[in-house]
Amino acid sequence: MSFGKVCIAKPKNARGNDPKSCDLHVVVAREIDAPEGVEPVIWRLLTTLPVESAEDALEIIRLYRLRWRIEEVFRVLKRDGLALESTQIEIAVRLFNLAALALIAAVRILQLTDARDGSPRPAADVIDEAQIEAVAAIGKRLEGKTQRQKNPHQKGSLAWLSWVVARLGGWKCYYKPPGPKTMADGWRRLADKLDGFNIARSEALV
Repeated sequence: MSFGKVCIAKPKNARGNDPKSCDLHVVVAREIDAPEGVEPVIWRLLTTLPVESAEDALEIIRLYRLRWRIEEVFRVLKRDGLALESTQIEIAVRLFNLAALALIAAVRILQLTDARDGSPRPAADVIDEAQIEAVAAIGKRLEGKTQRQKNPHQKGSLAWLSWVVARLGGWKCYYKPPGPKTMADGWRRLADKLDGFNIARSEALV
């Protein structure tokens, strides 16, 4: 990581009364211990916030990571997940309510995506504890014969649930890891199956 000051000149084809130059701070963050064969990530961040120390630079990196997280939420809300832009709702209040519900769903999908490689968090972060056994029964049917087609995570963990959701979303356990779109598809299918489970359990208790 490094930081300093830069002076950005006004583009020659720029219009308006903007100043001829702008003084900014720059923070350069380099990924360390990148996976073998993968080019390390380098962030070059320009900011109007003061950067006078390593602590200031780390704060800029933290803020940018939060900004990137917001971009991920938008991505899940749109065509790579919930396709919120396809809604035909035009009334402002109803659209606001839909967006609020979609935001909750988007956060859930990102939780599952983050947990795909392992997480100490419990599945109860996303589903009710009473649904664990139903998910276990569903997940058992999704496992294949090879070791890579077995759920490697501890039952009841968020990572374990993420594996089940990814499989329902069409992930084959090979090649690239499941992304938000796969998780969104899988979550919809899991929600349908859990609804059926709850209906069957309610009728059995009558």
